[in-house]
Amino acid sequence: MASRPGILTDWPWKPLGSFKYLILAPWVLQNVYSFFTADEKQWDLSNFLLLLLLPLRAVQNQIWTSYSRYRTANGSNRIVDKSIEFEQVDREINWDDQILFNGILFYLGTAIIPGGKNLPMWRADGAILTLLLHAGPVEFLYYWFHRALHHHFLYSRYHSHHHSSIATEPMTSVSHPFAEHIVYYALFAIPMVTAGVTGVASVGCVAGYIFYLDLMNNMGHCNFEFIPKWVFSVFPPLKYFMYTPSFHSLHHTRLGTNYSLFMPFYDYIYGTVDVSTDDIHTDALKREEDEPQVVHLTHLTTPESIYHTRLGFAAFASRPYATKWFMWLMWPVTVWSVMWNRIYGRTVVTERNRFQDLTLQTWIIPKYKFQVAQMII
Repeated sequence: MASRPGILTDWPWKPLGSFKYLILAPWVLQNVYSFFTADEKQWDLSNFLLLLLLPLRAVQNQIWTSYSRYRTANGSNRIVDKSIEFEQVDREINWDDQILFNGILFYLGTAIIPGGKNLPMWRADGAILTLLLHAGPVEFLYYWFHRALHHHFLYSRYHSHHHSSIATEPMTSVSHPFAEHIVYYALFAIPMVTAGVTGVASVGCVAGYIFYLDLMNNMGHCNFEFIPKWVFSVFPPLKYFMYTPSFHSLHHTRLGTNYSLFMPFYDYIYGTVDVSTDDIHTDALKREEDEPQVVHLTHLTTPESIYHTRLGFAAFASRPYATKWFMWLMWPVTVWSVMWNRIYGRTVVTERNRFQDLTLQTWIIPKYKFQVAQMII
């Protein structure tokens, strides 16, 4: 929470708990009803594809989070040398709320906005319009809104919630009070609504734009650097149109600098680029893997236990034997992980903690409970 929470801090459906997904029931029922009652030409396939985009967003976010936690625990190219605290995990546990919010806006948008129904799969003119509107109005307005959020009045009531996370993770990118998300999605709606009103919107354009937002958000909040220096040497103007994890990490550690959304263009124009941006980028790329003084060696218990590790779902970590209704949907991933563990057969670094000068890592042996019991016997 922010230091002095303001109005619209909590999500409206917070009292629903795990039943919050029911708020998407009208959209789901609409698609089901339309599928069974409308003929092939009348059924709005684009509406169904936009609904399908929501779980795909969740999958992308989880992949980024798992990979980021592995790289951060491993130590190579790490930016901030700080462990993740329990408070941060709890604070960012409801990262999927913004996806539900996105679903509500899509549902309303397709019903209200002219040109929001029966979208074509792709239109190049719509993609160009979306790109221009993002680089122009969206990035510009976000920059100044972000600077306003750092005014003590708004910062103490809203944005301090986000900045409570110093060592960022991909989930940190969407850890904001509800009021902030209202403004963010109003900005992100500019390209999509404009494309719809002008009749150049398409499923590919909307999905591609949302994918871009998630990609850059997740990448920018990883606590490891992986964008090589030569990328900006080959094409120098790129540094104005693409930030890096170390660029945004400085905004969390020093404040007052690097305000841009994804394109540092406006930071360079208004002189708010941190002077150590290039040095931090270089130092992170040079950082090697950790050499821990203490290793906690553990092993898997059941095939589903991969979801309870640090690399899995944060909501499961504190409940080793918890099950969820969607676990049966994960069986392809579960089977794949069993095959991978069988083939790879090496320990995996899953967590890193630091106690003063002592570095501790948790290593998982890719063996299950029954295999370990057989080894002991």
